[in-house]
Amino acid sequence: MSATKMGSITVGEALAYILSHFAPLPPEPTPLAEADGRVLAEDVTSDIDIPPFANSAMDGYAVRAADTQGATRAAPRPLRVIGNVAAGYVAGATVGPGEAVRIMTGAPLPDGADAVIRFEETSEGDALHAGAAHAGNRPPEGAKAAWRDVAGGHAASGVTEVQLYAGVQPWDNVRHAGEDVRRGQVVLARGTVIRPFEVALLAAVGRPQVLTHRRPRVAILSTGDELVDVDQPVGPGQIRNSNSYGLAAQVRAAGGVPILLGIARDNLEELTARVAEGLAQAPDLFVTSAGVSVGDYDIVKDVLDREGTMHFWQVRMKPGKPLAFGVVRGVPLLGLPGNPVSSLVSMEQFGRPAILKMLGRLHLARPVVTVRALEAIPNKSGREHYIRAVVTRNANGEYEARSTGEQGSGILTSLTGANAMLIVEETRTLVQPGETVRAIMLDWPEQVF
Repeated sequence: MSATKMGSITVGEALAYILSHFAPLPPEPTPLAEADGRVLAEDVTSDIDIPPFANSAMDGYAVRAADTQGATRAAPRPLRVIGNVAAGYVAGATVGPGEAVRIMTGAPLPDGADAVIRFEETSEGDALHAGAAHAGNRPPEGAKAAWRDVAGGHAASGVTEVQLYAGVQPWDNVRHAGEDVRRGQVVLARGTVIRPFEVALLAAVGRPQVLTHRRPRVAILSTGDELVDVDQPVGPGQIRNSNSYGLAAQVRAAGGVPILLGIARDNLEELTARVAEGLAQAPDLFVTSAGVSVGDYDIVKDVLDREGTMHFWQVRMKPGKPLAFGVVRGVPLLGLPGNPVSSLVSMEQFGRPAILKMLGRLHLARPVVTVRALEAIPNKSGREHYIRAVVTRNANGEYEARSTGEQGSGILTSLTGANAMLIVEETRTLVQPGETVRAIMLDWPEQVF
């Protein structure tokens, strides 16, 4: 696709051209505590087995499974208790025929044992139900040596014999060495998005830091004589600068770092100075809002065209017809429309995927589902129309959608009430109630399920 100034192009053409200018940013060492939400720039290999040793999955007794066969409550099987072992300790003796070691969850399985029987299936379970106090998962205070010492022929709890009320099979209630992760295994691949679960796994394999792609820095500049900042009173003909704050929030939500440059007035000198100020902060993407249409005062396009190589398009989408993209002094620049909804929807469609690509994400698009319209949805624009909507799920498990009401490009509440955008193709003039349409899911609130 060859870009042309003020040419009319599709959303797909614009997105493909924009994304061709981005690549994953260089990797940087990232402390594990700060890695959540980042994308791995390396394969992570484990140098240990997890778990590193066979251990008990239950509180109970480590036994030889053969010694338990035929045991019932009516005909219990007695075993001699030769000691205790808790998590963090190692049994000092081997379990022989007719013997057992009292064992806590996570403790290494003693030599000679091949199964664990739960307390509830032994006479100790009777005592527990009767309210007898036992140590639990930790050695009693001052008695850690007794828990480690299994040579004395009795348990720290004073139990010397236990009655078994059930039989167990070999390896019942035992977690095997390496059953989760094997030494040399790639546990997380390059391109993996790090969530809390991945953080836990990285900690388990002993990685205090990992290589992740750097977060992209995004400069944001709003333009227009009519704008005042959020904390300023609104005078005649003025509106508050909602675009900068909404765009910054979108950048953060995508994983980038916003650089707020404030408001530039509609004159060449100030615009040029503010663009230079933003470029001096070494952004990976520069975003402007307003000034890229064909109005008398839309001079942003003049400044950008003078400072870099820019393409100004009319994208066949609604909201968000005017769009600019190019490179200014080596920095990709995305020029968005000024109307608030147009700006935010355009950032969603073009800016968010660019940020995700710089982060090293492998999947750039949001989930798209097929929904059934609950109302008529006209499209007289001749463009691909993004209807802000609420998607729910009916009793039959089908997705249904209703618009959030007025869909004007200045109606911010059409977005605040939405969890999806319905895609009405440019060739489709009307979606009738009951007909299906695709929906880009912005989030998945509870009522969807």
